[in-house]
Amino acid sequence: MDLKNIKKIETEEQYEAVRIRVNELIVEASEKGLLESDYDNEYTREIGRLSYLGAMYENDYVQFKHLNVRRKSPLIRSIEDEMYSRNIKQKELAEMLDINEPTLSQIMRQKRSISMRMAKKLHKSLNIDPKLIIDYA
Repeated sequence: MDLKNIKKIETEEQYEAVRIRVNELIVEASEKGLLESDYDNEYTREIGRLSYLGAMYENDYVQFKHLNVRRKSPLIRSIEDEMYSRNIKQKELAEMLDINEPTLSQIMRQKRSISMRMAKKLHKSLNIDPKLIIDYA
């Protein structure tokens, strides 16, 4: 699997390939003496880049049962992605959706379900895929 141009890990297979590649790079760089804390080289940069992508994937998809952490639904991730790409804060999104901020917070933490009214507003305001809303609301 080519990992040179990967921008985001989308599947468990990609995650596993990244994890294996990071370990390979660490071994290679260690054998060459290129892992000192102040070194900036192709190994340290690629290890850092791939590790960051792995951490982002873990944050979104990996469930740590022993910590009682819940996995975010694809709908919540999609809302967060739209907020990030539009540079919208949660308070601003609540105003766009005509709800109060604590209600939006509960929705984002998956403590409150999404009503049909809210589903329509998510689609109109953020252009969230209706199928995603139906499947995960």
